[in-house]
Amino acid sequence: MGNHPHFVTHKLADQKMRKTLERGDFRLLHYAGEVTYCVIGFIDKNNDLLYRNIKEVMQQSKNAIVRQCFTTAEPESRKRPETVATQFKNSLTKLTENLMSKEAWYVRCLKSNDAKEPGRFDEALVRHQVKYLGLMEHLRVRRAGFAYRRRYENFLKRYKPLCPDTWPHWHGVPADGVEKLVKHLGYKPDEYKMGRTKIFIRHARTLFATEDAFERCKHELASRIQAKYKGYRAKGEFKKQKEAATKIETCWRGVQARKERDKRAWAVKVIKKFIKGYMNRHQASSSDNSEYLAFVRVNFLKRLAANLPKTVLDKSWITPQPVVQETSEILRVLHSRTLVRKYVRGLAPQRKAQLQLKEKTSAMFKGKKDSYPQSVCRPFVDTRISEEDINVRVMQTIRHERIKYSTPVVKYDRNGFKSRQRQLILTQAAAYVAEEAKIKQRVPYAALTGVSVSNLTDSIMILHVKCDDAKQKRDLVLECEHLFEALTKLSVVGNKPNLVTVGQGSIKFDIQPGKEGFVDFSSGQEPMVYKAKNGHLMVVSQRARAR
Repeated sequence: MGNHPHFVTHKLADQKMRKTLERGDFRLLHYAGEVTYCVIGFIDKNNDLLYRNIKEVMQQSKNAIVRQCFTTAEPESRKRPETVATQFKNSLTKLTENLMSKEAWYVRCLKSNDAKEPGRFDEALVRHQVKYLGLMEHLRVRRAGFAYRRRYENFLKRYKPLCPDTWPHWHGVPADGVEKLVKHLGYKPDEYKMGRTKIFIRHARTLFATEDAFERCKHELASRIQAKYKGYRAKGEFKKQKEAATKIETCWRGVQARKERDKRAWAVKVIKKFIKGYMNRHQASSSDNSEYLAFVRVNFLKRLAANLPKTVLDKSWITPQPVVQETSEILRVLHSRTLVRKYVRGLAPQRKAQLQLKEKTSAMFKGKKDSYPQSVCRPFVDTRISEEDINVRVMQTIRHERIKYSTPVVKYDRNGFKSRQRQLILTQAAAYVAEEAKIKQRVPYAALTGVSVSNLTDSIMILHVKCDDAKQKRDLVLECEHLFEALTKLSVVGNKPNLVTVGQGSIKFDIQPGKEGFVDFSSGQEPMVYKAKNGHLMVVSQRARAR
């Protein structure tokens, strides 16, 4: 409240205004003038001091007028008496409601001075009242002299074709429709005024321009009416053409329906014959099932042509019906031979040699060793160690022999089973186990009686060596990462197709004359090789994954 511009107290007033205000006063700056209030006794004056007991006493008065002023309904109410401010507000509310229900004519009264003294004219006060009573605006309207005035309903009814928003019908308040209409026509704010029930137009030229626009609009309206009529006539013609087209369509559909009926009758005969042939499909060929059997043969050949195997490894073949069982088997063999012939003719020499080695590996290990299926997809190489990586001294020692294959291996000592890194070198005459610069053992292929491996997934191989001299070294226990490749190469180079033996559980080997060692094989979670407490070499391999 203290920040309101129309509220002034002794503290908020300027130096000049403070002279007219006491410390207990406050002033409201009304539109019609300034009013000063005193806070002393303000609340007491606002209270209604006519208490209920006084009203009850006055109701018992012998004077009829006094009894009528104090009705019996008031004492029965237990509410607190209304304050003076509340009574004033309620009175104003009733007055406003009464005025709104009537057509009021206003009489403006001007005070010449605040003291109500005769012969005294306060010009500033009068100007203030003239300004806030709206007399200047009223004078400007009257002085403008509007040349044309028309009720909203009549104005809108005549000129509504000139605005798209009001044409053809305006469903809102007429005043709003007129407002949209004059804005669309481009009326300037000083050319018209909107009254309570009428529109006022100042200049005649504005009205004439509106009439000219209305005359031009009449031609457009006539064109629209003409278009509507032409549309009506065209619609009638269209309906006639549609009826004619419907008749033609009905006749054509009848023709099509009769054709469809004949086609269905033919289809029924074919289906009946097909079902009869199916029921007699196991009988000898006759007039009842000959067409069905021919259909089965043709259908089988079509399905077979669309589902022929594309590769040699693809063994899929559609299931034939009994009537084409023999034909299906003949075609399957012929197609398989054709695929094999095409595949073999397209093989390169290197690929052919690779497959020949794989075939030998399959003959030795397929269905015998668990890790074989995982090795099928891995191609063999000519050698795992190039001649540049073999020590010069080793090369000088075997210089008269041609190296066929070499690969790194891990050798386990015969006594103690300590692991040592070695190289396995295969020549045309013998197999060599070499250290970095020294050949540790030479095994001629004639002295190699066999190679033992387990049936699990480990990479251990035991080379059994026949020795005539007791001082010569006996069997070798080697671990090779490329086990299948090395054993296949050894079998081919040594010309020993039945060299490899697959064993289970435990494999025996010769340490020296009269002394034997054992290698035990088992499966576990992780692969490992170690010497067991019983003195055997324990090889734990990882379990093969289910395929």
